[in-house]
Amino acid sequence: MTEQTFTPALGRVALPRLYDAVIALTRERLWRSMIAMHAAVRAGDVVVDVGCGTGSLALLLHRIEPSARVIGVDPDPKVLAAAERKAGAGGVEWRTGMGDALTDIVDAGTADTVVSSLVLHQCPVPMKRAILASMLDTLRPGGRLVIADFGLQRTRAMRLAFRLVQLADGREDTRFNADGRLPGLISEVGFVQVRETAAVPTVNGSISLYTARRA
Repeated sequence: MTEQTFTPALGRVALPRLYDAVIALTRERLWRSMIAMHAAVRAGDVVVDVGCGTGSLALLLHRIEPSARVIGVDPDPKVLAAAERKAGAGGVEWRTGMGDALTDIVDAGTADTVVSSLVLHQCPVPMKRAILASMLDTLRPGGRLVIADFGLQRTRAMRLAFRLVQLADGREDTRFNADGRLPGLISEVGFVQVRETAAVPTVNGSISLYTARRA
């Protein structure tokens, strides 16, 4: 990767040192705990956190099941550096890489669970598709996908709040999620049992939790 081809944490107004403080405003503890619940990590599992940012989710999963192999992947070395400075970071494998090339980092068909949070909404639709396809390739048959991201903005209040996200990440890339189209795309790339299991209203709009499996 020779040039920046990704939207950084917090979008175009990114300040990595402020990332955790800003994400906390999105009821982070609630939806991260929901991810952990659905991930249901077991001893010996291989878990990949795609777009891990400053590592909060990867570290949570490691604390829940220390014997699992947790791999945090992000294209931004600045946020990975922040992750590596956190307590317990030595228990997680941190890798620099793009979400559409996960099999360069993890062998195809070997991950038990792939998780991701607040990544896909900021990607162009072709990149959303490519990342989801890469997630599918990484999972073993029957493996689990758990995503928390901005989804369908069901009320006028949530759509108004979501404009803050669109200001940071761009209206064109984010509208797809706001219109509730992400579950359909997850199905299109080959996942089965695709479900929206929760919708969490926040100051920045509604965050949905999606689960699916590789057939």
